[in-house]
Amino acid sequence: MFNVKEKARKMLTVIDNNDALPMNARWVAPACRSGRSLWFRLLAVLTFLNGMLLAPVVIAQSAAFPEKTINMVVNFGSGGVTDLMSRELARGMEADLGSSIVVFNRPGALGTLGPGYVAKQAADGYTLAVVSASVITITPHLMDVPFGLDDLTFVAGYGKNRYGLVVKADSPYQTIDDLIKASQGGKSLFFGSPSTTNSLVIFDLGSKSKSKFELISYKSGPDTTMGLLTGQVAVIAPNPPDVMSHLKAGTLRLLASASPARWPEFPNVPTLKESGHDVALEAWVGIAVPKATPSAVVARLEKSIQVAMSQPAIAASFVRIGADPAYMDGKTYTEFLKKEREVMGRLIKESGIPRIQ
Repeated sequence: MFNVKEKARKMLTVIDNNDALPMNARWVAPACRSGRSLWFRLLAVLTFLNGMLLAPVVIAQSAAFPEKTINMVVNFGSGGVTDLMSRELARGMEADLGSSIVVFNRPGALGTLGPGYVAKQAADGYTLAVVSASVITITPHLMDVPFGLDDLTFVAGYGKNRYGLVVKADSPYQTIDDLIKASQGGKSLFFGSPSTTNSLVIFDLGSKSKSKFELISYKSGPDTTMGLLTGQVAVIAPNPPDVMSHLKAGTLRLLASASPARWPEFPNVPTLKESGHDVALEAWVGIAVPKATPSAVVARLEKSIQVAMSQPAIAASFVRIGADPAYMDGKTYTEFLKKEREVMGRLIKESGIPRIQ
């Protein structure tokens, strides 16, 4: 530990010897033997002590993190795959951090409202943003977004979503080719989507098959499923938990997996690529904090996410949800987002996908 009294005494000695220094090396303050010298001496010492004493306090605060409840803001509605994944992650992190994590949902604007809100909060590590990769890699190419990659510090990636194409059980479209034919020749079909990645699956299919699909946006996966069940839209590209109970009940039907692999719950249903259509997507989900969050706090959160995702019970819960458990550290995840943003930008441009008005 440094000796504050000794440092202060030396500080005063320097100030008192100011007149003995060459002109170009003197303090900006007047010579300390003037009538105001006492005030300048006190000001200099207080400024010095403030800097010396504040640094250990900041370090101690970071080392003690967390000291209170943490808020986790999910960028999609309650009950969807992102929400369910985030709540399982929070459960695992709570056990490691020894602190409660309260999960809030802030859906809207294709998943951009939540991260935009967190970017403006105090940079202390007590407000976490759940950020789907698509919000960074896809959405900015399709619509104006109130924040960017540089407004957040990405802590880690913690899982991936699967996608599929689903219709009602009594739909006239029995195969992917039936669906495509119905949307060709000047016709169009309405599809529902809660996020840009879900939308991109169908937009990409439409571009590559010369067919036309029109978007109706919803705030969450369950809302989108309800839109399909009530006949508001003809097809959706959901994540498994949004439709699994309806698929098993026989009220909805899976036409194809829109991810690189088949859904393990329906191993007989082919992927889009296996059906002759070069479309396949999977999407990471990660945690971010406001940009100026102390590095020690970010490191503690990153470690906690790694610990949570290494727990077999948490990994098993992800599988039950219909997501793939995974982990990527903050630095790697940030670089992944940057590269994926360029790749998706080219894909969107090549596919001729219009901006969302």
